[in-house]
Amino acid sequence: MKKIPRITAFVLTITLLLSLSGCGATDGKTHLKLQIWDVAQRDSMQAICDAYTAKNPDVTIEVQVTSWNEYWTKLEAAAESNTMPDIFWMHTNQILYYSDFGMLADVTDLYEDVEPNYYENHFSEISIGNAQGSNGRMYGVPKDKDNIFLVYNREMFDAAGVAYPDDTWTWDDLTAASAQIYDKTGKYGFMAYNDDQMGYWSFVYQAGGCILTEDKTQGGFDQPGTKKGMEFYVGMQNNDWCPKQAYFAETAPGTAFFSEVGSMYIEGNWELMNKCINFPNMKGKWDIAPMPKCPDPVSGDGRATISNGLCYATAAHGKTKDIALDVIKFFGTEEAQLLASSYGAAISAYNGTEQPYFDAFDKAGYDINVEIVMDQFEYGVQNVNNAAKPKWKSPVLDEMNKLYNGQQNLDSALANIQTIINTETAKKLAGD
Repeated sequence: MKKIPRITAFVLTITLLLSLSGCGATDGKTHLKLQIWDVAQRDSMQAICDAYTAKNPDVTIEVQVTSWNEYWTKLEAAAESNTMPDIFWMHTNQILYYSDFGMLADVTDLYEDVEPNYYENHFSEISIGNAQGSNGRMYGVPKDKDNIFLVYNREMFDAAGVAYPDDTWTWDDLTAASAQIYDKTGKYGFMAYNDDQMGYWSFVYQAGGCILTEDKTQGGFDQPGTKKGMEFYVGMQNNDWCPKQAYFAETAPGTAFFSEVGSMYIEGNWELMNKCINFPNMKGKWDIAPMPKCPDPVSGDGRATISNGLCYATAAHGKTKDIALDVIKFFGTEEAQLLASSYGAAISAYNGTEQPYFDAFDKAGYDINVEIVMDQFEYGVQNVNNAAKPKWKSPVLDEMNKLYNGQQNLDSALANIQTIINTETAKKLAGD
């Protein structure tokens, strides 16, 4: 295996040795740690850990939460020193990186003693894909699934005399509503933030384009549909009703929305409950709607939403590997995934365990049309990924920034991005 680049000081490695490794204790139990990065999911994760330990009283599991950036810094240092956490979340952005280096336990056959084709029988193709390595083997048990949608301010729409968005909305409706709201209220319309998953990617697929070819060996930025989607999305910034990217450098679109500065933005369902809890003053003022569709796609029906999902993983060579595998095996059961969904923080990946997620909003008294999230899975597009993504993601963002800042035109940006993705992907395929 290639050596993972060293990125942390010796003291951090020593800290990880002490804090992240599962170990026995004087009480005779095996003490494990589950490492996650989202504090909003701490309770649901502790609940499924407690459900496991109730059946296995000789094991205790503690949920530990760190920030997103700290999580990956620590995990890479731990991988280098073979002191990875007992159990941890794995993201699609990183799973190929860690699995290709042989750092993740292969869980392809984890359920062979329970049910043949367990994954295929109980998880969607996208959820399975999110947990696979470059070789098609499973390196995680699917945890959740998500998609993105339009968030809108009801009061601003009412004040501007604009009907609320629904599943008939197209890009034309999005821009027309944005212009009218800005003219009538002085508030921003749709806030087109420079992002991939939460930005232009869905619009590219709606227009019939792609970010990567189906075999993931080439970029799709030379495709007419890709150009059409990006031209529309980036072009929205040229209107007074859309903030420039310099604005978003200081204020995230979600912050602007819940400060009642703008009327629409894109969000993911993993943030819905969090937003309801953190902005009680906005209760009844906002709702969600399906992603507006492309009115004249190059191909397809004009509908798409990026769908992603996490998985539970453990280290390939961890000291507690056998017990950790048994834990994540339980995490992938209907029982555990129903329980996780019931907290309203994430939609569990196991087919048929989604409803408790939606029920959680009703029980809490939040008037949000969350059911549209389930409807959108029908035209979900798997979060874009290949093994070279860690190398091309940042340079592609740099090219997008140049495009937004007027330092290059769209054709130049598309050509440069295509070259970056193809070059880095070719290097990866060649083993560089």
